[in-house]
Amino acid sequence: MGEHSAETASSSSSLMTDFLQQAGGAAVIDGGLATELESHGADLNDPLWSAKCLLSSPHLIHRVHLDYLEAGADIIITASYQATIQGFEAKGFSKEEGETMLKKSVEIACEARNTYYERCSESSCDVTGDGKILKHRKILVAASVGSYGAYLADGSEYSGNYGDAITLETLKDFHRRRVQVLVESGPDLIAFETVPNKLEAQAYAELLEEEDIRIPAWFSFNSKDGNNVVSGDSLVECASIAESCKKVVAVGINCTPPRFIHGLILAIKKVTTKPILIYPNSGEFYDATIKEWVQNTGVSDEDFVSFVNNWCKAGASLVGGCCRTTPNTIRAIYRTMSNRSPV
Repeated sequence: MGEHSAETASSSSSLMTDFLQQAGGAAVIDGGLATELESHGADLNDPLWSAKCLLSSPHLIHRVHLDYLEAGADIIITASYQATIQGFEAKGFSKEEGETMLKKSVEIACEARNTYYERCSESSCDVTGDGKILKHRKILVAASVGSYGAYLADGSEYSGNYGDAITLETLKDFHRRRVQVLVESGPDLIAFETVPNKLEAQAYAELLEEEDIRIPAWFSFNSKDGNNVVSGDSLVECASIAESCKKVVAVGINCTPPRFIHGLILAIKKVTTKPILIYPNSGEFYDATIKEWVQNTGVSDEDFVSFVNNWCKAGASLVGGCCRTTPNTIRAIYRTMSNRSPV
């Protein structure tokens, strides 16, 4: 690693350390995006999923980001999880149009942050009568990168089984331009989310080095058994890849049922010194054949939040929600975290 990238790595790790210090040792990540967009009337039955709104209704994305900030989130994640240049091209858009939409996802999040700061400066109190949190604090915009499986839109991000034809080089080539475009759009960090297998984690780690990416990243894996990532690869081995990559400033778990989280934090803690982040789903079951969440299979906001103190005690310092969690979930997490005495 050259002197220049060593500098980048040290400024990367200090970004997260400083941010967590300013937040009092623990910070709040936002919650589910797609399900919130749907609750505001967006139709997401499309291979582009929430990225479809970058085309049809950017104002709704802005609104959901703002809802999460007003619920106490310190980090908002862009609507680019399913946004890939290849995915847009498959829908008949040019490469340039695809890149413009990727940039737009970051721009919308940054605009929402600015709107929020304006509201904070106009407000005389930190919490309004209707429970909105208008507290001026450092807010990070994380540019979301979904896995190769998310682009396929066939549920393979939940199996991590890409077949033998998909190699390390294939994955790097698939993600390369997208990561470059997102970085150029000015987010604070990149969130590699729902990483389903070791190969893709390795591809991300190598891309960060090869492209000399100047902003930090986090790696977030998903598990359906509480031991391994969804492909069956060892979580500890996956977390070790994140640990050895200097540009990765946090490692953790997303889109995983809450009941598994405590054990997964303990497993990650064995191999990493980096901050641990967790943003589980609501625990509901997703039926990939009918592409719908099975009602009443999840945990309530109250139950979800009752886990939070234990997660923080176990070692998590960044906590939020994934699919099917709402601004109410995040508000409840914010309150729980605010009441905790810093570790």
